[in-house]
Amino acid sequence: MTALPRGETPDPAAENDEDRGTDAVAAGTPGEDRAPGEEGAEGTEGTEGTEGAPGSAEGTAGEAPSTDATDAAAADGPAALSEAEAELAAQRELRERIEKRKAKKEGPIPAGTKLSGPAADLLAAVRAVESGEKPGTAFFDAPATAPAARRAAPEGPAPVRPSPAPARTAVRGASPEAVASVAAVLAEGGAPEALARPTATTLGEQAAGLLREDPWQLLSVPGVRPEQADGFARALLGAECGPDDERRTAALVGRQLEQAALRGHTALDASEVRAALAGHSVTDPEAAVRHAIAEGVVLVFQDGADLSEAPDGAEPEETDGEEATDEAGDAQEPAPVLLGLDRYALAEESLADGLGRLVNSCEKGTDWADAASAAPSPSAGELIRTVATAGLVAHSGGESARAEPAALIAAARGLGLRALATTHSVDGVRRLAASVGDPQAVVTLSGLLSGTAGPGRDADGAFALDLLVVLDAPQLDVETAAILVECLADGTRLVLSGDPGVLGSAGAGRVFADVLAARACPQVVSRTPDPGPIGELVSGIGIGEIGPVDAPGKEVVIVPVRDAGEAVHRTVQLVADSVPRAIGVPSSDTQVITVGHGGSAGTSALNAALKQRLNPGPGRFGGFDPGDRVVHVPAPGRAVPGAVVSADDEGLHLDCAGTPVVVPQDAVGSSVRHGWALSAHQAAGMRWPAVVVVLPGDAAQGLSRPWVYTAFSRGERHLSVVHGVDQALPRAVAEIPAQERTTRLRTLLEALPTPDAAQAP
Repeated sequence: MTALPRGETPDPAAENDEDRGTDAVAAGTPGEDRAPGEEGAEGTEGTEGTEGAPGSAEGTAGEAPSTDATDAAAADGPAALSEAEAELAAQRELRERIEKRKAKKEGPIPAGTKLSGPAADLLAAVRAVESGEKPGTAFFDAPATAPAARRAAPEGPAPVRPSPAPARTAVRGASPEAVASVAAVLAEGGAPEALARPTATTLGEQAAGLLREDPWQLLSVPGVRPEQADGFARALLGAECGPDDERRTAALVGRQLEQAALRGHTALDASEVRAALAGHSVTDPEAAVRHAIAEGVVLVFQDGADLSEAPDGAEPEETDGEEATDEAGDAQEPAPVLLGLDRYALAEESLADGLGRLVNSCEKGTDWADAASAAPSPSAGELIRTVATAGLVAHSGGESARAEPAALIAAARGLGLRALATTHSVDGVRRLAASVGDPQAVVTLSGLLSGTAGPGRDADGAFALDLLVVLDAPQLDVETAAILVECLADGTRLVLSGDPGVLGSAGAGRVFADVLAARACPQVVSRTPDPGPIGELVSGIGIGEIGPVDAPGKEVVIVPVRDAGEAVHRTVQLVADSVPRAIGVPSSDTQVITVGHGGSAGTSALNAALKQRLNPGPGRFGGFDPGDRVVHVPAPGRAVPGAVVSADDEGLHLDCAGTPVVVPQDAVGSSVRHGWALSAHQAAGMRWPAVVVVLPGDAAQGLSRPWVYTAFSRGERHLSVVHGVDQALPRAVAEIPAQERTTRLRTLLEALPTPDAAQAP
């Protein structure tokens, strides 16, 4: 049996074009934004298939169904709507705290009255260059310096502030007056009235005035494309507007960065942004980028570049084809010039600063030797010994390796330390709590951040913890990670644990992969392989190989299909009949996973077919009936499995793993969908006794090694593969690894001083 390899980097949340995660509006005019991923097609019935090996079935390749990066995410634990609102409120509060700390440390810059901290510094540098006061190198950030001191770890038990019950806050919407004003402006520009409410909600009460002054503000509304905003602007401004209008170019630059964030990037190469502007008929993309920087729309970075000897007025991004050389005379690649939004720049800088703080503030005096000797496995013992001497540790491994952080939590609690583990889903909590032997030792990440679970906080807002272990770390996006680390006091140990081969976070960033790549802390690689035929199959996928495995108990079954209609038919047959009869797993414990929401065998088509077979009904509650299996998305990046209980004037009542959830009527269409079939991104972080992975012919273009690795590893006892992509499957596993995300975290971490250097006089 092949041990599960470690070292793959997470994949972007989905693979699509520039506009993925948003829906197109009607050609020529802005239109109403739809719920993401709702497109679909009906399937037709086919015939039964036979057992086989991955890659051996026949199929046809066609157009890939669209995937939904925003809606597809690591599943979080079940939570009532009030918990989701409390979580978002807590995140806003912590972001404000981070911004205040940054502003206090860096100091306000008079030239950047709209910004503070690094953003104001960069804007001031740009204006200084324009006036001739500073060289062009002032545009760029220097490498990160030593982490600033934060709060001190409390001596003895810290005073705990109980977490208040989350209040149910009303969802703020635009006032009727604002909506009416926006509708009038939209009508003047020939845009549909349906855009009035989302525009007023996005731009605020002054939306009508903003649109008159800058019609391209309409691009900030989800679903509006540049050509539609251009038509709106021409109708309002007439001959005054053109392709090089500074308002237009600034909006296009910001939109390019927002779209990049949907693909997982926290920054983009400046040349890529200029190329995109040229594609939108901007005649001087470089000037447009500089204007966007001057206006504070984006920030500019050249991390890792040595700008100390640059001549006055030099432009670092212009190298005239000459490469820099090191002391040995070898050519060096110039540091890329990156553009980024301030929210992600702030998050990455704060996260790097916080991780460096944890690395350098760890108290190494605790004796863990006996606990390590009593560990249930050599890898668990190695993890315990490593955590004893480090404030930050990265642990990588597959499903079986989760027993190692469980042993660490148990050992730390046995030493009297305040130790806690957190996962992204309630299913992860269940599995890890069983290994730890203490249900109180594991909480969901959303519950921890919102204060509905886990320890209280001290007067500074820090968690009352000595050790925090974060499972499923590849699903951490940079903003969530920054908020989490900001809540840890000096001296708290942090362990990031996960499988590097799975799909990455739904949000921007690649935190776990960047920490591993930067070698910012000790790394423990598990030597515990996942057992059985499924473990053997997934291990091979991790190193780019896929082939038949010995499955005497039908642990792995391949079902060849000819087209998408047959794929839908065979999937329904497997879930309703074959798996319960042959494997003994009921339909309620069998999860279907497919490539995207749209397409003839996407989640929409499969859910419609599965509902008709497993829980037929008229859908009298907004398309849902009692007993329907659903997935609730209370906030972007979260997917909570549940079941419909009932509905009334208050909304749709769900049961999410024992937690009652009420979804208001006006939010049902955008936040609840049937859940018999999920995308792999939604399924990440969860496991089921049996899984049916559907690969119709039109899904071939959406496959990659991390996608296959994630989907195939969700089954505990049984995996059925409805296979219609022919050789596209082995080709994807062998030749399409994780796509890179452009981030700055690795460079920032590499620039941090080592613990020894930080302690030097």
